[in-house]
Amino acid sequence: MGAHLIKTFDKDLPRSLNKATDSVVLPCMDCRAIFNISRHSLNNVVIMVVMLCAGASVYAQGVGSMTVRPPRMQGNAQADPNGSEFHFARLQYGGNGLGGRGGWGRGSWTTDWPEAEHFLTEGISRLTNVDVTNVALYNGEGGERINLADDSIYDFPWLYAVEVGRWSLSVEEAAKLREYLLRGGFLMVDDFHGTYEWSQFEIGMKRVFPDRPILDIPDDDEVFHVLYDLDSKIQIPGLGAYYRGVTYEQDGYDPHWRGIYDDHGRLLVAINHNMDLGDAWEHADTPGYPEPMTALAYRFAVNYVIYSMTH
Repeated sequence: MGAHLIKTFDKDLPRSLNKATDSVVLPCMDCRAIFNISRHSLNNVVIMVVMLCAGASVYAQGVGSMTVRPPRMQGNAQADPNGSEFHFARLQYGGNGLGGRGGWGRGSWTTDWPEAEHFLTEGISRLTNVDVTNVALYNGEGGERINLADDSIYDFPWLYAVEVGRWSLSVEEAAKLREYLLRGGFLMVDDFHGTYEWSQFEIGMKRVFPDRPILDIPDDDEVFHVLYDLDSKIQIPGLGAYYRGVTYEQDGYDPHWRGIYDDHGRLLVAINHNMDLGDAWEHADTPGYPEPMTALAYRFAVNYVIYSMTH
């Protein structure tokens, strides 16, 4: 693993993303310390600033509505002008008719967009020396949307797919995803719950890899130790579940970290079942979401990213 990818100092890191603490706070903790304002007040300030920036952008473009809608099913990958090492790449997929929480009727693959992208890229940028393209909070600019009909998928070593209990892959899409993974790509799947959604996920994944088993990732696998030692594993819930007083959805009572490997033991697919890491990233700035859970979700993501870039 390239040593340049990892920062070796802790004193300049926010407590939110420091390996030595279980707490997660706002990325702009330094500002909060200087001005001595409360977390709730800071949230209001951030929201106002974001709204003003979004309004200015919309006004400048002559658009009549300030509504920012999730992207449609078409890729947006473009040539990278600044040579960043890491881009947040989100997989687009067609639905299987189960509905979803993507918002504005645009499909489950858009769930937590663009907040998950924004907060995760901010965290990776602060925690590592990886050159990251940060993603804008109000419109998702800087993030990549990967359509399996587009060969641009091969430009990105790490791919994120959300709510995969609702996905549907054609034969051609499955073949493209299989080639991507066997050529060195890495897929992280997240935010699907219970027995039924697992069965729907398996249908798609068996189309990708009909002969490769889905296995529990052993505790000593390098993906759990490539940067952070992830010996403690707890169920990371979505915000809605947590507000209902539970950490599970449907009958997904127990979290599972599973994977698919190639013939040489390289992890191709990291499967986070019965948990919602994307919500934990998205709500890193939400006072009501547990800080230790967000901290753990960041650590898993950082390990997945570093693993994907070094294996």
